[in-house]
Amino acid sequence: MAGGGGVTSGKSYPVKFTSKVLFTCIVAASGGLIFGYDLGISASRITRGLGRRMTMMFGGLFFAIGAVINGFAENVLMLIIGRVLLGFGIGFANQSVPIYLSEIAPFKYRGALNIMFQLSIIIGILVANLLNYFTAKIEGGWGWRLSLGGAVVPGLVFFLGCFFLTDSPNSLLERDKFKEAKVQLQKIRGIDNVEEEFNDLAKASEAARLDQNPWKEILTRKYRPQLIFAILIPLFQQLTGMNVFVFYAPVLFKSMGFGNNASLMSALITSIVNFCATLVSIATVDKYGRRTLFLEGGLQMLLCQLVMTVSIASKFGTSGNPGELPLWFSMLVVIAMCVYIAGFAWSWGPLGWLVPSEIFPLEIRSAAQSITVAVNMIFTFCIAQVFTTMLCNLKFGLFIFFAVCVVGMSIFIYKFLAETKGVPIEEMTIVWKNHPRWSKYFVEKDSSFEMGKI
Repeated sequence: MAGGGGVTSGKSYPVKFTSKVLFTCIVAASGGLIFGYDLGISASRITRGLGRRMTMMFGGLFFAIGAVINGFAENVLMLIIGRVLLGFGIGFANQSVPIYLSEIAPFKYRGALNIMFQLSIIIGILVANLLNYFTAKIEGGWGWRLSLGGAVVPGLVFFLGCFFLTDSPNSLLERDKFKEAKVQLQKIRGIDNVEEEFNDLAKASEAARLDQNPWKEILTRKYRPQLIFAILIPLFQQLTGMNVFVFYAPVLFKSMGFGNNASLMSALITSIVNFCATLVSIATVDKYGRRTLFLEGGLQMLLCQLVMTVSIASKFGTSGNPGELPLWFSMLVVIAMCVYIAGFAWSWGPLGWLVPSEIFPLEIRSAAQSITVAVNMIFTFCIAQVFTTMLCNLKFGLFIFFAVCVVGMSIFIYKFLAETKGVPIEEMTIVWKNHPRWSKYFVEKDSSFEMGKI
C-alpha cells in the first residue's frame, strides 16, 4: 500500500478502559473549550520543564484572567492586555492538551479520546455564537462585556479541573519521577502489570535526556518525516476551504426565509453537523484508522466543493449578487455545505490535532507540537487576512482553489502518511522505519547521511 497502512509495532500492552482515564481525558479535552473562544501562540519549554498538567493549568488561568480584564475593560489598553493573556492561555492549552491526551490514553483508544479536544472546540464555538446572538440584543450596548467576560467560565472549568488530574507518566519520567510515574501508569491503566509499557516509557525518557536541545535535534535527518507532518498537516487543515463555506452560509439561510436570524441558524446548523460528525470520528478513528478518515473526508469535501462551484457560479456569477434565490436551490446548496462540513469534521478537523500529537518521540514531542501549533496559528491568521481579497477577486473560483488544495493534500496523505492506529505512542518510530517512503531516513551510511528526496 502506498501509504504503508497496516504497519504495527507488534506490541500490545495489557490495559483496561478505566473510568479514571475517561474522566482524565474529558477534563483535559475541555481545554478545547477555550480554543473555541480564541486563538493564540505557544512555547514548548514550559511543557517539557513543568509538565503537561501544570502547563494546562497555566493555560486555563491566563485565559480566565484575560477574560475578566476584557469583560471589565475601560479602554483599548485593557482590551489589548486581556487579548494577550487570552493568547497565552490558548497557546499553553494547544501546546499541552493534545500531547497529554495522546500520552494518557490507552493506545487502543488514543484516537477517540484525543478527538474529544476537537469536540470541546466545537462546543466552545457554538456556545460563543449563541452568547453573542443573545447579548447583541441587550439594550444599552453593554452586551459585549458579557460575551468577552463569559470566556472566564471555560477558563475556570479547565483550570479547576486540572487540580483533579495527574501528569502523564511520560512527563513524570521526563522529570525523573520514576516511582510516581509507575504508580500513575497503574492507576490510569487499571492493572498492576504495567512492566512492559513502563519499561518502554523509561527507555524513551532515557533517550530524551540525551537530547538537551530538541529544537536542534528535530532538524536532524532521522526526524525528517515527523517534522514534515508537523508543518504540513496544520497547513493543509487551513487550506481545506472551511472559511468559504462559513462565509456563504448566512446568505443561504437568509434566502430560505430566516431573515435576521440567518446568522444564528447558520451557526446552529453548522455546529450541530460539526458536533455529530465529530462523534462519528470518535467512534471510527480507532477502528478504521487515520488514513481512511483523511482520504474519505478529502473525497467528500472535494465532491461538495465541485457542487458548490457549479451552484455558486450559476447564481452568484462574477457579480456576487445572486438576486432572489429559489428555495430548492438554497436547500441543495445547504445540503452540500452540511455534507462538506461533516467530511471536514470527521477527518481534517480532529485529525489535524490527533496525528501530530501522536507521531513524535518523547525527546522532541514538546518542540514538535509547538511547531504544529505555530503553523496552525500563523496560517489561520494568514487565511483570515487574505480571504476577503481572494473572495472578491476569485468569486466562485475560490472553491476551485480550495478543491485543488484538497486534491493535493489527499494525494500527500495517501503516499506518505503511515497508519498510526493501535500503535503505542513510544513505539511509533517503527511505523516510519517500516514505511516504504520514509525508511531511508533511518538507514545510516558509513560516512554521512545522504539527503533523501521525498
